[in-house]
Amino acid sequence: MAVYKIARLIENVRRFVITIFYHKNDLPADVSLEGDIAIDTEAMGLVNRRDRLCVVQLSTGDGNAHLVHFDKGQYAAPNLKKILMREDTTKIFHFARFDVAILFYYLGVLVQPVYCTRVASKLIRTFTDRHGFKDICKELLGVDISKQQQSSDWGADKLTEDQKQYAANDVLYLHALREELNKMLVREGRVELVQSCFQFIPARSLLDLQGWENDDIFAHS
Repeated sequence: MAVYKIARLIENVRRFVITIFYHKNDLPADVSLEGDIAIDTEAMGLVNRRDRLCVVQLSTGDGNAHLVHFDKGQYAAPNLKKILMREDTTKIFHFARFDVAILFYYLGVLVQPVYCTRVASKLIRTFTDRHGFKDICKELLGVDISKQQQSSDWGADKLTEDQKQYAANDVLYLHALREELNKMLVREGRVELVQSCFQFIPARSLLDLQGWENDDIFAHS
C-alpha cells in the first residue's frame, strides 16, 4: 500500500508540472481555453459586496494556469467574460457559491453550468467533516497544498511569486478532484442528486448577494 501511494504521488507531481501565465485586467484574445475550465477567485476578503475581486485564475487541467490580476475597478475584461459565459462549458470550482457570486457582482456574468468539488465532497464523503480544498487534495490525490498565502494582500499592484503559485494550485487540481469524486458519486448512486445541487448554485449565489446569505429560505421556521 505504501509503495502504491508513493507511486501515485509521483504520478501526480509529474502530471502537474505547471506553467503560470500572468495577465493584467483580462485574458489575451488568443487564449481560448477549450474544454471544461477550473476557476477560482482571490479577493480582499470574504464579503464580496465589500471586498473587491482581485484575481481570477483558470486552468483546463493541462498543467497550465492563467491568472487575471485586476487593478481596482478595471473589470471590463471582455475576453474573460466571453469564456465565462459559455453555456456549453462546465466550470469547476471549490466552493462555487462564493466564486459565482463575486464573479457576478464584479464582472456581471452569472457563471453556469458549474461543478463544485466542495458540494460533491459533502454529498459523498459523509464519513468526514473535512471538505476543505487542502483536505480533499491530500486524501484523493495524495497532494499536499500549501494555504500559506490565503490571507495575503491580493489587491497589491503586483503579485509575488508565492501568490502566483498559490493561485495556480487552486485550479490545477480541480479536474482530477472531479474525476475522483465522480467515481464515488457513481458508486453510491448520487449523480442525479449532486447535479441538482450544482444547478441551484447560481440561484444560491444570487440569494447571498441580495441579503439571504445567512438564511435558509426552505426552512420551516
